[in-house]
Amino acid sequence: MNDKIDFVITWVDGSDEKWLEEKNQYSENKIDTTNSALRFRDMKLLKYWFRGVEKFTPWVNKIHFVTWGHVPEWLNLENPKLNVVNHKDFIPKEYLPTFNSNAIEYNLHRIEGLTEKFVYFNDDMFILKPIGEEYFFKNGLPCDLWRDNIPYYDKNSDLNFEHTLVNDKMLISRNFIKRDFMKNNLSKWLNFKYGKRNIRFMMLYQWPYMAGFDNFHMSFPFLKSTFNKMWEKENDVIDLTCRSKFRSWNNVTPYSIVLWQIYSGKFEPKSYKKTGKYFNLSGNRDELFDCILNQREEQICINDTDEMVDYEAVTEELRKCFDKIFPDKSSFEK
Repeated sequence: MNDKIDFVITWVDGSDEKWLEEKNQYSENKIDTTNSALRFRDMKLLKYWFRGVEKFTPWVNKIHFVTWGHVPEWLNLENPKLNVVNHKDFIPKEYLPTFNSNAIEYNLHRIEGLTEKFVYFNDDMFILKPIGEEYFFKNGLPCDLWRDNIPYYDKNSDLNFEHTLVNDKMLISRNFIKRDFMKNNLSKWLNFKYGKRNIRFMMLYQWPYMAGFDNFHMSFPFLKSTFNKMWEKENDVIDLTCRSKFRSWNNVTPYSIVLWQIYSGKFEPKSYKKTGKYFNLSGNRDELFDCILNQREEQICINDTDEMVDYEAVTEELRKCFDKIFPDKSSFEK
């Protein structure tokens, strides 16, 4: 059995002129918030992701750095743990070029040499504390938690994105029966690690259908075999997503891969407190800075925002905070 665990991270340099030229050939009227320029701009924090990985997860087997073709000028391409992967190296040519993160993510399992167990990161997710392999995988399975919830929507939610979450639920509902899972996996949908959430889960047990799910915008532990199974069972739906050059309302998202693993029973329960902390640049930035400086979470996500903020000042302050906890270069930097 191969117990090695790889990391996969996707990155784009939204200021690259060649990338912009190609993107603009296809963009037309794609101006909704899911495809705005803010989704592609670089906060210049990537080197701190590598520093965190090297310092706190030295056990990682290999890092697959997925990119349109550009790489940061400071990146040490000679590092033996680094594999730079161009979209053309693994995404079928009929889907290229793509500016759709869903399409990229649904093809990650095609990366040559990728281990069966891998963890997927966006480039706005950072490790702040030592994390063992068991944080992500236990007994060969991804560590996750039962996500049953009533449907909920934020007033600032993007309609396209919310629609894709409904698509995810439809895909999962078509392949799994909620009650069947619950009968056969009692300790996975009710578990002391879930704390007070068990009350909600017991209340929702009375509703036999899938209602909604919690979605944590954080790193995902995946089994490569889950991707293969989903492509086998839902090829038409995933193919439609991958043919969208940009994220669209008719897409399915990687959350459905997470849910597929859960409803297949292929996960080990973990505590909600181990899901990390999500921050938005337009939110409480003092709390964000404090979380980094005092390393209050194992991992965090710093999501860009469509709301107006002093972007340059905020990202500069973030770099100062990261410099204090990661003052030294990693071996992934020249």
